[in-house]
Amino acid sequence: MSEHKMPAHGTFCWNELSTTDDAAAVKFYTELLGWQVKKSEAMASCEGAEAQQMVYHEIVAGGEHVGGIYKMGPEYGGAPSHWMSYVAVDDVDARAAKVSELGGSVCVPPTDIPNVGRFCVVNDPTGATISLITLKGAQS
Repeated sequence: MSEHKMPAHGTFCWNELSTTDDAAAVKFYTELLGWQVKKSEAMASCEGAEAQQMVYHEIVAGGEHVGGIYKMGPEYGGAPSHWMSYVAVDDVDARAAKVSELGGSVCVPPTDIPNVGRFCVVNDPTGATISLITLKGAQS
């Protein structure tokens, strides 16, 4: 998310593919949709593990950075490849606190992403999963 615009509260702002084969996914989507991909090094941190470097492919469509693709590590277990949408919020901690009040659950508590912002992953009352994010420098 290196070159992003500050989105309005409640808007979808990033889409991310966690995949078992990032090279195959990049090839597929660039050929299918004409996306450009910018490779960047990102820090990944796993609960109980040290931060590690990972390859992160930023998706550029229409000249805008709109998402990313990365290869899942062993911490994902046998999870299948999947897309995750991020919705911008003014205060991720406050929104995460409200999730259970509204009948949902927090899967990943508010966590910092260095040089990007703070995010959490939640399930709505029906079990659907989405991420909430407050981007660094965003104003309430």
